[in-house]
Amino acid sequence: MDESKIQDIEIGLFLDALYQRYDYDFRNYAKASLKRRVLGLAAAERLSVAELIPLVLRREDYLAEVIAQLSVPVSDMYRDPPVFKALRETVLPLLQTYPRINVWQAGCATGEEVYSLAIMLEEEGLLERTQIYATDINDSALHKAEDGIFPVHNLAGFEKNYKNAGGKAEFADYYVANADFFRIYKRLRQKIVFAHHNLVSDGVFCEVQLILCRNVLIYFNDELQKRVLELFYNSLVRGGFLCLGTRESLRSIEEQRLFAPHQADCMIFHKNGVVT
Repeated sequence: MDESKIQDIEIGLFLDALYQRYDYDFRNYAKASLKRRVLGLAAAERLSVAELIPLVLRREDYLAEVIAQLSVPVSDMYRDPPVFKALRETVLPLLQTYPRINVWQAGCATGEEVYSLAIMLEEEGLLERTQIYATDINDSALHKAEDGIFPVHNLAGFEKNYKNAGGKAEFADYYVANADFFRIYKRLRQKIVFAHHNLVSDGVFCEVQLILCRNVLIYFNDELQKRVLELFYNSLVRGGFLCLGTRESLRSIEEQRLFAPHQADCMIFHKNGVVT
């Protein structure tokens, strides 16, 4: 048996140990991406994957490092500006009909996209009656997101994305900065509830009008994608909206027929059964 197949067996045993010990289930994540991350975890410890198993079983303090490595905390302000412009122009006007609006950003990573959304809601006069829930499996990323602090060297790119996404003011109106970092203003941060949530094992926690889960499903296999899409379907109000990442496939959406395209080129859908 070659080394690659032995590694696959070790990775399977490691993931089983993680699940049985802590109820974190990564076993249905996309195999190639997950293998790279587990091997990276082993390399960081200068251990084989097999030697990671007793480590994760017996050292509870090691769990945070495992989750941080296996999850994918990647984000950007107004990532894919045309998507945010489409949300602004075609989804938010429909949400205005609700007296109270709930939005769920699933897999919020370090918070760039959820703050982009909060700014957009404020500019459209909706933030005051909106509650945003931002969730992730990675507690380290969640803490960074809740702080709302980002490196100042990212500002130029963020400002460009903001304008291309249809921003109506100046991006500088939404943060305070020093030489190294900028922080999103409190009036925006206080409209967001950050919470740990595992899309693999946790259920519905509220009813929402809009869910954003962008470039998360690409790390799941088909079985897990279908399970998560059912969770989103059950979380949305009648006719509610789902926004996925532009890198994701339509296959699972089309197979389940739980959602219909609202603006397919931007991966925006509405809960099936209602024509919007």
